[in-house]
Amino acid sequence: MAKEFYSNGKLLLTGEYAVLDGALSLAVPTKYGQSLSLKEVASNTLQWKSYDENGAIWFEGTFDLSPPENTPKEQSAFSPDTGHITLGFNDHAHHQSREKRAIAVTLLKILREAHTLNPYFLGDKKGYAVETKMTFARDWGLGSSSTLINNIAQWAEVDAYELLWNVFSGSGYDIACAQYKSPILYRRKKNRPYTQKRGTPSLPIAEVEEVNFNPPFRDKLYFIHLNKKQNSREGIAAYRKKDFDNAKLARQVSEITRETVSCKSLSEFESLMTQHETLLSQTLQMPTVKELLFPDFTGIVKSLGAWGGDFVLATGDGTTPMYFEGLGYETVLPYPEMVLEPAG
Repeated sequence: MAKEFYSNGKLLLTGEYAVLDGALSLAVPTKYGQSLSLKEVASNTLQWKSYDENGAIWFEGTFDLSPPENTPKEQSAFSPDTGHITLGFNDHAHHQSREKRAIAVTLLKILREAHTLNPYFLGDKKGYAVETKMTFARDWGLGSSSTLINNIAQWAEVDAYELLWNVFSGSGYDIACAQYKSPILYRRKKNRPYTQKRGTPSLPIAEVEEVNFNPPFRDKLYFIHLNKKQNSREGIAAYRKKDFDNAKLARQVSEITRETVSCKSLSEFESLMTQHETLLSQTLQMPTVKELLFPDFTGIVKSLGAWGGDFVLATGDGTTPMYFEGLGYETVLPYPEMVLEPAG
């Protein structure tokens, strides 16, 4: 029987970096996301195809789910020391082959961890044809990994936060956005969950609250892609090397987040976002994105997520898209086109 799962993309409006230290953060799920569909096949293999937003296959591979010969009965093809990968590439260029093999190894790591959390997952000697489809460009930074992990977690019936942390770490807000259909307040409660036996209750690892963040000035908000994919894990590593009062930063960002959710005017919102940018600029010892790229822009520009790439948030009017497009930034999306808002 065919099954299908879907997860929303994500954007972090407040709390970048500080969310790792327990800061209350405002995040929004996006209208863009990723689906995963599967059906059983006769062979004991996992036949995987990943499609981009244009319907083109960007990754294709076959995983052998049969344990190698002489594998103990208690082990499966997804035990750490077993498992085979057979890959079919559309492009046989050497660098493409290396890239796709790296993707396959990462995917296998996620599947193995899901199997560890739930040994019944992919342990039933059945084969599957799996297709994933994204509705956003892979370089947008809206959560190609987190949407995949949340979809696999639904399929495997495991905790998506635990699967994320055991494979990649991170704050987990992206998993929350994958699951919710409206803006959320997110607070991380513990650094890393511990693996539990299946069926036993786990400690809460995050606080998530849906909020009615539907500002009257949302038609003045724009998301601009900087034409650069930022590696979140590298950004987190750099943040961890800084010497500062983490708890104080978390308190300051939390207060900005609370005020942001309740603010009603564009001028107040711009003031709060400027405070946030200044605070992170001082902590990271980096110039703000506006200072670096858009010093003559009349509205505010705020980084979203790891600084240096992906999307930024800007305030403006009907001429704002033309300003950024004139500088070569072709992806400019108004807030209502990007953010998933609850019906009604």
